[in-house]
Amino acid sequence: MFSFCRYVGIIPLEVILILTKLYDFNLGAVTESSLWRSFDYGSTYSKLNDKVGSRTVLSYLYVCPTNKQKIMMLSDPEVESAVLISSDEGASFEKHPINFNILSLLFHPAQENWILAYSHDSKLYSSMDFGKKWQLIHDNVMPGRFYWAVMGLDRESDVVHIETRIAKGRAQYVKCRAQRCTEGSRLNLFPGHVDTNSLVVQDEYVFTQVTKSGRASYFVSYMRESFKRMKLPKYCLPKDMHIISTDEKQVFAAVQEWNQNNTYSLYISDSPGVYFTLSLENLRTSRGPGGNLLVDFYKVEGINGMYLANKLLDSHVKTFITYNKGQTWALLPAPATDVAGNNLHCILPFCSLHLHLEMSENPYTSGPITSKKPVPGIIVATGNTGTALSSTNLGMFITSDAGNSWRQIFDEEHNVWFLDNGGALLAVLHAATPIRHLWISLDEGKKWDRHSFSLAPLYVDGVLMEPESDNHIITFFGHFSQRSEWQLIKIDYKGLFNRRCMDGDYQKWHLHNKGELCVMGEKQIFMKRRPGNRCMLAQDYSRIYSSDPCLCTAYDFECDYGWERQADGKCSPAFWFNPNGATKSCSTSQSFLNSTGYRKVLSNNCKEGGRNVYSPKRQACRPRPPRGLRLSTSQAELSAAVGSNVTFMVYLDEGDSLRTSIQLDFGDGIKITYSNLSRTDDGINHIYRSTGIYRVTASAENNQGSDSSTLFLHITSPVERVYLSTPTVAVRGKEVNLTAVVWPSHIRTLTFFWWFENSSEPIITLEGSVSYTFQREGINKVTVQVASGSNIMQDSKVITVKEFFRSLLLSFSLALDEHNPDIPEWREDIGRVVRTALSQVSGVPEKQLLVSLYPGLPSTAELFILPDEHTSREHKSGSEGALETLSDIFVTALNQGLIQFELKADININVYMIQQTLAPLVDSNSIHGGSATLMLLTVVFVGLAAFFIYKFKRKMPWIHVEAEDRHEKEPEVISTVGQNDNMSKVKLSEFPSPKELMEKELEARSRGGSGRNMERIVTRGFPNCTNV
Repeated sequence: MFSFCRYVGIIPLEVILILTKLYDFNLGAVTESSLWRSFDYGSTYSKLNDKVGSRTVLSYLYVCPTNKQKIMMLSDPEVESAVLISSDEGASFEKHPINFNILSLLFHPAQENWILAYSHDSKLYSSMDFGKKWQLIHDNVMPGRFYWAVMGLDRESDVVHIETRIAKGRAQYVKCRAQRCTEGSRLNLFPGHVDTNSLVVQDEYVFTQVTKSGRASYFVSYMRESFKRMKLPKYCLPKDMHIISTDEKQVFAAVQEWNQNNTYSLYISDSPGVYFTLSLENLRTSRGPGGNLLVDFYKVEGINGMYLANKLLDSHVKTFITYNKGQTWALLPAPATDVAGNNLHCILPFCSLHLHLEMSENPYTSGPITSKKPVPGIIVATGNTGTALSSTNLGMFITSDAGNSWRQIFDEEHNVWFLDNGGALLAVLHAATPIRHLWISLDEGKKWDRHSFSLAPLYVDGVLMEPESDNHIITFFGHFSQRSEWQLIKIDYKGLFNRRCMDGDYQKWHLHNKGELCVMGEKQIFMKRRPGNRCMLAQDYSRIYSSDPCLCTAYDFECDYGWERQADGKCSPAFWFNPNGATKSCSTSQSFLNSTGYRKVLSNNCKEGGRNVYSPKRQACRPRPPRGLRLSTSQAELSAAVGSNVTFMVYLDEGDSLRTSIQLDFGDGIKITYSNLSRTDDGINHIYRSTGIYRVTASAENNQGSDSSTLFLHITSPVERVYLSTPTVAVRGKEVNLTAVVWPSHIRTLTFFWWFENSSEPIITLEGSVSYTFQREGINKVTVQVASGSNIMQDSKVITVKEFFRSLLLSFSLALDEHNPDIPEWREDIGRVVRTALSQVSGVPEKQLLVSLYPGLPSTAELFILPDEHTSREHKSGSEGALETLSDIFVTALNQGLIQFELKADININVYMIQQTLAPLVDSNSIHGGSATLMLLTVVFVGLAAFFIYKFKRKMPWIHVEAEDRHEKEPEVISTVGQNDNMSKVKLSEFPSPKELMEKELEARSRGGSGRNMERIVTRGFPNCTNV
């Protein structure tokens, strides 16, 4: 059994709600739940199951952070999906069924009734009436990547920041209103895609990440302005980054550099979060139960600029402390003695104190380290002394002077809480065995009084208290045995004190760093209760007595971007950084602030003397020629989709940017000129309307000189269809042309990969055609893959390769056109049926025949007659004669109307011959005179064409002409149509080109099986005959 415990109500909080659940390990599920309520600080409890439904199984209990009278509970989604709402501290509940399963809730930071709910199916919902009604905001939302508006930064308080997944590893940053998040009202504030699980909205900052070519780039928006690339030292080359803190308008980030594996480095930014400098290398990290990164880094509460960190040094993990926000780090001094008073002989730097800095995942335990703002300077932590941090032989240590000295208070690990606004300490042994004693200290851990809180030893699961309240109630909860009921023990420790603290009960305490009183640029004096005084602290008493600024030193400043701290404490430029490159600092005035290599630590209050050694110096902008002009897209991509908005960024390393004009030539005939560099701060947007590779050139010019930068941008669109045009049959040893037709058409942006036979490597071209010679007879498969960016499509064809062959052109009865859906699969089936019919009539084996239908209407085909595969090359001439004989047989059969097949019941289709091949049978080994052969073929072709056009006016198949009333007697040269057959006519001038055929094929493929409902397409032309 396990539980959730919460204080609810109006301060002082008197009501406690406890939700307990019984988990059945045999069933692997929660089978029962109980809700308990106390209205007297835990003295008595009443069971509320009848108010929420006796059969309702509850899963989670939430208390509104801005109004603790409002309670929301979730039912177990395995039983039902519902929310239970209370507005009276749990005295009554309303049950509201919902149609989704809630995985997590996010309450608005100011509006008590506004809630975001994330569902199990990655959908985000909003409610503006504390859960009574829900509205879908967006689907495909990444878990934990949704945020309410930050008050004072977002214009509307109901704004929601969302990361939505659009593809594997890719997401989009979306901003919209909680109740008006329609497609048209959503804002995509980041130009382009971001990495999944990278959006962080925290205080004044919005962070995101984009990975290209294996390298991550990080972006930040400060005060909701446009995104800027975060600048880490040039050769940091980060593999991973996690935001640790954004306190005081500054970013602390854990960065895993290119040469780090299990450690991260701490980097600190300027106020906008753009320029980062190294603070501490090799921070120790670990992974939480959910895989989240845990960094051993701890901010000490109540002391400005004080942090603790665990660093891996020479294979040992050691704890370091800083008092100046990471400018200098030092080991922790160990106590002089142990808890028994024995000397430890632990001398710096060979031996020191090491602390565990993890945060507790259990809200009812203190965790290994704790500090509180009401008690500045007091830190209690689990750790050990020695050369390195250990996970064994742990003890408890305390400092009362902000880490300058430490004392050991227990030799075993304890949970320690601050009581009475920090005036007292409560310690409970952290053990797997039952206990019955607790320890109380009123003098900052110097003396501990033992008290018994239970008659029988109790397995303590946690302690419930309300630190912001003036009540003095703590509640222990646990069980006496593994099978016993829950036990709750209320303790009122108010009796430890005899009065309220007065002025005389306080003493002054000077904050210092090893005797140096100036910490973070000021001398601070705090008020603390005198140890041992048994008076109760007022919640609102002032802790700081006085604060006086100090004169600045080098360590009140951090090294500026591009500068590094040297052994003598001074900042010097890194080898890769040019400190003389002033660019945009001269973009708005005649002078600029030139860095001295230092920038003041944020929230440091020191005052510089008369020399102002460290602050930037104002200098006049002297004329300089532009140098180091760089041009890139906003996401460093070299490709973009046609029609998309491309943002170009222009950077100048050196030069007078105020007087330097910038011209950008987009490469598509459009140019734009800016009077100075500052006008390009937010980037330059442009939309390309057609595909291609564009040469984009940026030019910078002033009266001192000029510079330019060029990139080549690929504008692409996804390939939707590919059609591979090949001959059905080819002659061995003869070159054939293969063409890939792509839709939509592209210009110089595609890569073609041609795969032939069993080749292990493709032929790669930038054009959609290639010539190839097949050297092996038989069946050869050709595949072309067309790549456009990450989009790849392909088409394949089978080519039969022979030494020689014969072909005839075929047409069909008009009835076939009425049932022709004009798709490849249909043509393949009809070709197979025709081949079978031809074989049955002629007795020629099917393996010697190929029938290929052409795309488009009217329906036409080509018959290929192949030689017997068993015929040897020595008997080639005889085989050629055999093909001539077979051709004559098919001509006769086709002319006599003997070739037909049944398409459907009562629909028979006749197959006819259009004409014989226009060239004689070609022998691959024949040699003819080049010019004589060309002249002969030209004369024969012209003669035959004229003969067909002028002399023979028969109605030819699959060609439409206007109806004629004349019944002219036509010469019967090749009778292809019976007297009763109705056929269409064609003009040879209308015969199609190969390109037209390919386009018809693509259109047919796009139609798929739409069949007769599509507009019929009449082929305006004749398929190319295979001239062999």
